[in-house]
Amino acid sequence: MTGAGAVVAQVVDPEMPMLTLDDLGVIRSVSEQDDTVRVTITPTYSGCPAIEEMRADIRGALTAAGYARVEVRTVFSPAWSTDWISEAGRRKLAEAGVAPPGSAPRTGGPIPLTLDAPSTVVPCPQCGSRATEELSRFGPTACTALRRCTTCREPFEHMKEI
Repeated sequence: MTGAGAVVAQVVDPEMPMLTLDDLGVIRSVSEQDDTVRVTITPTYSGCPAIEEMRADIRGALTAAGYARVEVRTVFSPAWSTDWISEAGRRKLAEAGVAPPGSAPRTGGPIPLTLDAPSTVVPCPQCGSRATEELSRFGPTACTALRRCTTCREPFEHMKEI
């Protein structure tokens, strides 16, 4: 990747700084036409509180690289999925002690709502044990849950599948 795309690919996610926005899969496109760079992003969910920071960081990186006119568009369709996280991003999450998400559930129609917590088996990113338990459905960010390994006793975050 070269030019503006290479610059955008290096912008770090404001909530999970071990990942770039490119690793996270929120960058949909980067194009240069005339003297304007147009970047299209899809937030991880419609109410993502980090979206304004993402836009500002992209504009800042491109401006610092010499691009005077930058437009950052947000699109919501298709909706972002944890399946868009790159393999490098999944590796970086695990190296940072965050269990990467598994495959996102596939639905072909209305999404059934239940009051039960998902029965996800999440391997511990520290020791690899599958004996883990959920402590809280929400972690420091809305897209993570707090878990603990019952083998090594270490708490960790898990990026939820969506």
